[in-house]
Amino acid sequence: MDEKNALDAFAALSQATRLNVFRLLIKAGEAGMSAGDISDTLGVRQNTMSTNLGVLARSGLIRSEREGRSIRYFADMEGMRGLLAFLMEDCCGGRPELCQPVINELACAC
Repeated sequence: MDEKNALDAFAALSQATRLNVFRLLIKAGEAGMSAGDISDTLGVRQNTMSTNLGVLARSGLIRSEREGRSIRYFADMEGMRGLLAFLMEDCCGGRPELCQPVINELACAC
């Protein structure tokens, strides 16, 4: 990930609804969620949710798949990995043991 993409991702996450959507989709995992379910869970109007989902998709943090007449959304784990790798690219000044606690905290136990 380059600086421009990282800035786009951070801009997308700098709004409360979008941050909550992204965290919700991370929790949903491989099952993802429909736009309606996301709206209902977060108590956000569907037209507002549609705009926020578009911003997150353009930032590379979520992806979508059409299921008949509805769309299911998922956290884009490659986008998230890219953002985290960008942040930690020059981590620890050659002392990887300093980064290990952060890596351990990020590791999914699932």
